[in-house]
Amino acid sequence: MSDNNSKDVDVLVIGGGNAALCAALMAREAGTSVLLLEAAPSDRRGGNSSHTRNLRCMHDAPQDVLTEAYPEEEFWQDLLKVTGGNTNEQLARLAIRESSKCRSWMRRHGVHFQPSLSGTLQLSRTNAFFMGGGKALVNAYYRSAEALGVEIRYKSPVDRMEVVDGTFQAAWVGGQRITAKACVMAAGGFESNREWLREAWGQNADGEWPADNFAIRGTRFNQGVLLKAMQGAGADFIGDPSQSHCVAIDARAPLYDGGICTRIDCVSLGIVVNKFAQRFYDEGEDFWPKRYAIWGRLVAQQPGQVGYSIIDAKAVGRFMPPVFPGAKANTLEELAGLLGLDADAFVRTVGDYNAGCRVGTFDHTALDDCHTEDVTPAKTHWALPLDTAPFYAYPLKPGITFTYLGLKVNEHAAVHFAGKPSDNLFVAGEMMAGNVLGKGYTAGVGMTIGTVFGRIAGTQAAQAALKQGAQHAGA
Repeated sequence: MSDNNSKDVDVLVIGGGNAALCAALMAREAGTSVLLLEAAPSDRRGGNSSHTRNLRCMHDAPQDVLTEAYPEEEFWQDLLKVTGGNTNEQLARLAIRESSKCRSWMRRHGVHFQPSLSGTLQLSRTNAFFMGGGKALVNAYYRSAEALGVEIRYKSPVDRMEVVDGTFQAAWVGGQRITAKACVMAAGGFESNREWLREAWGQNADGEWPADNFAIRGTRFNQGVLLKAMQGAGADFIGDPSQSHCVAIDARAPLYDGGICTRIDCVSLGIVVNKFAQRFYDEGEDFWPKRYAIWGRLVAQQPGQVGYSIIDAKAVGRFMPPVFPGAKANTLEELAGLLGLDADAFVRTVGDYNAGCRVGTFDHTALDDCHTEDVTPAKTHWALPLDTAPFYAYPLKPGITFTYLGLKVNEHAAVHFAGKPSDNLFVAGEMMAGNVLGKGYTAGVGMTIGTVFGRIAGTQAAQAALKQGAQHAGA
C-alpha cells in the first residue's frame, strides 16, 4: 500500500454471495492475500445466496442426505431439457461433475446438510439441502473466511474497473484505487437495475413496460455495475438480457428480498388464468422443480403482468404453503368476484377445463396419466377437475431472481476479450451463469454453478497471482 487512497493485494474478489465466498476461500487456501468487497452492509450480506435452500449435485450412489443415485447423464439431460439446448455442454458437464466433489469441502467450511424438506417434491434424490438454508451457508463461509485471514469490507460497491487489453489493473471503491495481481468478479446480475430491465424487456403490444411490474426476489444491490464495466472494456458476452430465473410469486410480495416464501407452488395442482380469466399454458407440463422458473416469464407476457393460480380443496396439503393466505370462496362465482375477474368468463374457463379432464390414477410424485383432451392449452399431468369447495386463488406477478446475461468463460472461469481468455480476470456465479443457463432452470443448479465456478475462479486467480509474484521476484 503506497498511501491511504490505494491498496494492493494478491487476489481481489468483488461480490459477497456464494460464488464470491467460494472464490475467496479457495484463493486464501492457496496461500494468497485476499480482499473481498461486499456492496451490502453486513446485515444484508450474501446477495441472493441468502435466499437459497439447496445444491443440485451429481452422485453415483446414496449419500447421507441424498437418496438413490443421480448420475452425470441424467443431470445433463435434465439441464438440456429445461434450457432447450441453449447451454454450453462442456461447461455444463464440468459443473455437473465437479458438483459431486463440492460437499466435503463445503463441510470443512462449516456448511451442514439436512434431508430434503417435506413438500419439496422429487428433490431428495437430486438436491442436498442446507441446514438453516442459504443464510446459514453464507454465515458459515464468512466465519471461515475471517478465520483464514480474508479481509472483508462491507458497504463497498465497486464504482469502476481498470482493465487494459484484457488485463485487470484496479478497481475503484469511492475514491480508493485497489490494485491486485488477479481479480474474481462475482457480484451478481443486473436484476435490481430497473432501467436495464426496462431496456431488456421493452414495451408490449398494449404499450406496457412489463419490467415495471416485476418484484426482485433477492437483493437490491445487484445493479449490474460490473457487467456494464465489462461491456465498456470490450469483454465477450453471452446470453439474452431478457432471460432470467423468473418465478411466479405472490403479487402481494415485497419489492425486494421476498425470497422463497413468496413463491406459489400449487400451479401444477390446478389451473392458472390471466386477468381475462383465460388459461395460457400447460400447468402440468413437468415436475414443478423443473418448471417453476418459467412461470414468471409466462406471467410477464400476460396483460398487466398478472395471473391467478386456482385450486380446490383437493389440493390443500399437497404443496408448500406460501406466506400469504389465498383468496377463499365456496363458489367459483364468488372467487371471481374476490379476484375482480369476469365471473361468466371464469366459470366458462373452469367448466371447459373440468370437461376436458381425463382422470386416471392421480400421483403428484410421478408424471401421472391424469390429463386433458380437447382443451387448449392442454394440461399434460395432474389434471383433476376443480369441483370441490372451498376454492382458493393466489394472485401472481413475475419475481426476478437473477438475470442470465453474462460474461463468456472457459473451463478456467477466465473472462474473454475478442475470444482470448484474460490472464488475471475471472468471473463466477450469476455473472457467468448464462454459459450454462441460456434459458430455463432446474432447482438448485444456480448454487451448483456458483459453487463450482467460484472454486475454479478462486483457484485460477491464486495461480495467476502467485505466478505474477514469482515473475516479479525473479526480475
